[in-house]
Amino acid sequence: MDRKGSELDLPGFRFHPTEVELLDFYLRSEVQGKKLNFDIIGRLNIYHYDPWELPGLAKIGEREWYFFVPRDRRIGSGGRPNRTTERGFWKATGSDRPIRSVADPKRLIGLKKTLVFYRGRAPRGTKTDWVMNEYRLPESFSSTSTAASAKEDLVLCKIYRKATSLKELEQRAASEEETTRESQICRSVADTTSISNQDNYRSPSFPSEYTDAKEAEPAKDAEVTSTTFRSVNLPELQVPMYSFDWLQDPLLAQLRSPWVDQWSPFANTLYF
Repeated sequence: MDRKGSELDLPGFRFHPTEVELLDFYLRSEVQGKKLNFDIIGRLNIYHYDPWELPGLAKIGEREWYFFVPRDRRIGSGGRPNRTTERGFWKATGSDRPIRSVADPKRLIGLKKTLVFYRGRAPRGTKTDWVMNEYRLPESFSSTSTAASAKEDLVLCKIYRKATSLKELEQRAASEEETTRESQICRSVADTTSISNQDNYRSPSFPSEYTDAKEAEPAKDAEVTSTTFRSVNLPELQVPMYSFDWLQDPLLAQLRSPWVDQWSPFANTLYF
């Protein structure tokens, strides 16, 4: 009898499969195209969404959410899957871990890759608490006859949020506080430098007496200029006219020295 997915909404029902069950039963059955009675894990390209949106898109799960994801391989990047979302990217941590059968340790069931979600763009980004375990079947499985009907390259992804320890929370708080303090110090230094530069370029202040004298100089120059070009009427100089007829007197002529005659009449005047 077929059972609908709605019948799984029963109190106390939990879905906690082991890694061997995820690979050897659920993923293998989906790749081979086998239909299960319960539609528990849905298909979704999780890289079209951010991790905090995935819990609402899963068919079941409270702390762990499962999806069948088609592998979208990028061309020109070594065939690596594209794990970039709108607001960040999934980054692999460490190498793939092989999952082997408990009954037969030599039998390889599949591989497990652990990834962490980072906000931002690669290679930089901010690490978050969202973790993904990607399970895929071994390469040898695709060459077997049982996988001949496989139409897609699928992986099974388990999404969960890592529990944050108290120590890590304290470290984050201390780091954020240190960042805030450094930001405030840098802002204070920038403000002080700006004020210092304004003081250095400020014009020097002079005493009021110098300022008043400086302001009064244009008026003085104007006054001098107006006086320089003013026309002044000066009286004509009166030069006295002297007569030298008295030098022709016979009595005075006897008293004159002969060597004085070679001088001008003014010399005779000085002589006497």
